[in-house]
Amino acid sequence: MTKASGKVTIKKYANRRLYDTESSTYITLDRLAQMVREGREFEVVDAKSGEDITRSVLTQIIVDEEARGSTMLPTNFLKQLIGLYGNSMQNFVPSYLEAAMDAFQRNQSAVKDAFSGNVFADLAKRNMAIFEDAASAFGGKPKAKAEAPSANSDVDQLKAELAALQAKVDRLNR
Repeated sequence: MTKASGKVTIKKYANRRLYDTESSTYITLDRLAQMVREGREFEVVDAKSGEDITRSVLTQIIVDEEARGSTMLPTNFLKQLIGLYGNSMQNFVPSYLEAAMDAFQRNQSAVKDAFSGNVFADLAKRNMAIFEDAASAFGGKPKAKAEAPSANSDVDQLKAELAALQAKVDRLNR
């Protein structure tokens, strides 16, 4: 049951088993993680209701990876992320994180070749500075600024997205 777009449908049954409709076999979360790394498109649906549960299954893969000791998410990041649930910034966070990960992936090989591991910390500080600026624009408390972000198209794009989001928030508050 592969869709025309090439997206594979994975059915999750009540017994927590995952069924790959393309290969007609049961698979594991590890196989799904491998599919992500391979760039395969898939969706996970509840076999009974048909509800798309891809997000929760992907989250489970991250939890399992972290539990195995493949820690990538710092404790403070997780605390900050949890703190944003229910916050006025909650709707902004997904697009911000997606844009940050896209920028990270675009620049990953250049950064790896040109710099030491400390550059990632510097990039994170710059991203956090942008995020804090966004938070203050939405009424959050401004914090002490880290290094100012360099003027490039990614920053300009984030500023444009932020302005559009601010306009939406303003319309909602009327």
